[in-house]
Amino acid sequence: MGISMLTDSFGRGLDYLRVSVTDRCNLRCFYCMPQEGVEWKPHDDILTFEEIIRVVNIMAWLGIKKIRVTGGEPLLRRGTPSFLKNLKTVPGIENVTLTTNGLLLGAYLDETASLEKNSLPDGINISIDAIDNKLYKKITRNDDAKPEDVFPLIDHLLKKNILVKINCVIMDSVNEAEILPLAELAKDKNIIVRFIELMPLGSASAFRPVPGKEVMAVIEKKYGTLTAVTGIAGNGPASYYSVPGFSGKIGFINPVSGCFCDTCNRLRLTSTGFLKLCLSSNQGLDLRALLRSGVSDNGISMAVTEAVNQKPQAYSFAKTSAGMSGIGG
Repeated sequence: MGISMLTDSFGRGLDYLRVSVTDRCNLRCFYCMPQEGVEWKPHDDILTFEEIIRVVNIMAWLGIKKIRVTGGEPLLRRGTPSFLKNLKTVPGIENVTLTTNGLLLGAYLDETASLEKNSLPDGINISIDAIDNKLYKKITRNDDAKPEDVFPLIDHLLKKNILVKINCVIMDSVNEAEILPLAELAKDKNIIVRFIELMPLGSASAFRPVPGKEVMAVIEKKYGTLTAVTGIAGNGPASYYSVPGFSGKIGFINPVSGCFCDTCNRLRLTSTGFLKLCLSSNQGLDLRALLRSGVSDNGISMAVTEAVNQKPQAYSFAKTSAGMSGIGG
């Protein structure tokens, strides 16, 4: 169906779309969002789930195969469970995953307990930057949040054969002591713990990222040489490793120390319907305007095809002041 794949002017095939369904979040992680939160978007400015499904159908026709649902915190938005189920039915979409902080995951699993496995996401990424309760509360600016509430849910996900990845951002002089405790989540469980270099976007620019190679060195000092592995399901630029004695794997995403723009395969759809061509660029296409002005699916697909030719060759963090919460996840 559709063309073989969207291709930009640099010959990169684009088969992965990140979809933000809300900018709102129940946490205020200091590298991601201001303490007062982000300005609430008027309800009419946010794409409806029906509009997003229409966009995904068009993008699938153009060759998009993988969808990641993000936020903000996507599970805050009412109707997200049904939306995730409906995404799985879009012809041409082969993989649907969810990124969440995990604090609402229990309620989601309760709501979807009766659904078939193929109605649930293929994978769930859970963002946790500290296991220590005190530090977790400090990073998230939420005195009620506890990472220990999330850990029991991992076994439930694994029983449903859902791929679980834990995403961790390590910051200099903030949570370096958490590297080993976080990595050890993969010791006895068949999950993947990924360490992601902090990108200097918005408020995150006030902190120094810890390079992936330094995180790797800490793990290797304790557990021995990490061995690169391939064949792990993933949509992005992570590299994965096995660790002696571990059931799971360790991954690294190094956007600062190891630019991977030459293999970028992604686009981002913000909650307000703006198709971002690059994480650090303001270039893109206002799909909400097209959707609501009566443009046909064919007209929108032509506009998308033309827009992706403007995708930058490489990111420039200096070109955006937005934090992660406002750029499509």
